[in-house]
Amino acid sequence: MSTNSALAYEVFTADPIPLNVPELVPNGDRRMFSPLSITLIHGEHDAVLVDPPMTTVQGEAVAQWVEASGKNLTHIFVTHGHGDHWFAANLLAERFGAQVVATEGTIKQMHHNVAIRPGFWDKLLPGQIPDSPVTAVTVPNNRFTLEDHEMVIVEVGHTDTDDTSVLHVPDLDLVVAGDVIYNGVHQFLVEAKNGGLDAWRRAIDTVEALQPRWIVTGHKNKALDDDATRAIKETRQYLNAADELLPQHDSALSFFNAMLELFPERLNPGALWNGAAALYS
Repeated sequence: MSTNSALAYEVFTADPIPLNVPELVPNGDRRMFSPLSITLIHGEHDAVLVDPPMTTVQGEAVAQWVEASGKNLTHIFVTHGHGDHWFAANLLAERFGAQVVATEGTIKQMHHNVAIRPGFWDKLLPGQIPDSPVTAVTVPNNRFTLEDHEMVIVEVGHTDTDDTSVLHVPDLDLVVAGDVIYNGVHQFLVEAKNGGLDAWRRAIDTVEALQPRWIVTGHKNKALDDDATRAIKETRQYLNAADELLPQHDSALSFFNAMLELFPERLNPGALWNGAAALYS
């Protein structure tokens, strides 16, 4: 998307891919991974990529997309440690000579996701994930630049996982929000126990205080726009509904059905089912 600034941004959507899970979602859907949003922020010559994808095939598609832009990729920023938002980072960093950047907390979570990769990620997507060494580094004061435009890393704490952050681009009125905000996709509630929903709402408040006009979310229905006000409102509504329904239902299936009835248009009910199972475990 172009703006009045010398900067612009574009979004690549990696479509849902099937998981190596034979059981169907209770509504009959096949188990799928949610669509992924990869953001390219660019100036006249240089660019920054936010949240590279997870599989080799996705990484190659993003590489071709970046090459087609004609821009020089200087940085790859990772918003949080879940592997779907960075496992292809090294593949892209080596290809373009870019530096991988993240917060100290996110780097810790990246190492955790590498540690659980054999028993979790590789079982879901056998043979599909590239080598994923953690090469990310921090930057002073959580800031770096793109052609003299400031890229501001804002740490927001727990959202759908611990130690998450967003990238604020003031000159674009843009926040690239990772999984702090969702856009038309069922939210990942697996790590929402023990105050997780309240912490997530506080993170949303932090993003809202930045007063963005546009938000790119980590998981997005590509048919929807990037309007910040709507995406923030709908993400809060989802968390509030989960909070309200949890004490009203005594099983994961009952909660799942109630949430699905409230949010029938959201993509990937399998993500909701994962969260329901965890919340009632």
